[in-house]
Amino acid sequence: MNRIDELIHALQVPPGKKISLKHDYDPAFTGEKLNKAEAEGLLADGVQRLAELQDKLYAQDTYGPLVILQALDAAGKDSTIKHVMSGVNPQGVEVHSFKAPSGEELDHDYLWRNFKALPRRGHIGIFNRSYYEEVLVVRIHPNFLDAQKLPPRLRSEDIWQRRFDEINHFEKYLVNNGFPVLKFFLNVSKEEQGRRFLERATRPEKNWKFSAADMKERERWDEYQAAYEDLFNHTSTEWAPWYIIPADTKWFTRLAVAAIIIRTLDDLKLAYPVVGEAQQAELAAARAELLAQGIAKEAGKAKKRK
Repeated sequence: MNRIDELIHALQVPPGKKISLKHDYDPAFTGEKLNKAEAEGLLADGVQRLAELQDKLYAQDTYGPLVILQALDAAGKDSTIKHVMSGVNPQGVEVHSFKAPSGEELDHDYLWRNFKALPRRGHIGIFNRSYYEEVLVVRIHPNFLDAQKLPPRLRSEDIWQRRFDEINHFEKYLVNNGFPVLKFFLNVSKEEQGRRFLERATRPEKNWKFSAADMKERERWDEYQAAYEDLFNHTSTEWAPWYIIPADTKWFTRLAVAAIIIRTLDDLKLAYPVVGEAQQAELAAARAELLAQGIAKEAGKAKKRK
């Protein structure tokens, strides 16, 4: 097992095993003997590799990977998307950030708006927050259930277990139809979150990121940690495992996420489509016609000018 395999294995939540977020996953972990310069070099190589894989993904038009990013505030979801996906073709990536549901969305089931945002085959979909908010923020703030207009009998004590089961079935349905699900939790420490909040409140160019609401949610840190841990223990499955990514050090966060996405795409054995005999004949005829027009000669001159 090489270093990347070891890294991926260490960050995965083993399906069927109960984990402790506090004791099993260190937000400050940066890998064994890995430094910032090496990580940035590996990330640059990874960005190039991801661009190559995305090109094949688009051409093959068979799979539609869904990347889910969950985190507490200031863990770095936006910057992770920006850096990891910096080399891909924007036309082949669909990013959706899920905020508080609209009136129209509340008139449907809680997965409805996520169904609408799923990636097409040949595209990479990214959910910046997702349907997992329905067993996180809604669990911490149960009054949000009032807006969802559930029949009273469905607001029973087993609602969270029921939603875990529904989400697991939903993800298995996606995977079974060619839409791999990659789930990342960016695990930032309370201390590092506090430093990032202070930076937002202090530096003028970051003031726009500051939110008083985020400070209020910070007061419920322990509740969110418990809700996330329960979520991982119920929804890390063989077909869609969770990866808990240390988020106190941004260069490591980006490398880890990129490595897991690349490994997942590699495992799909992506390839450019092989054309049939009829199209091969059309290609041969086109080449002959273009050569007769002197295209190759003109192309050579243009190359020399460059």
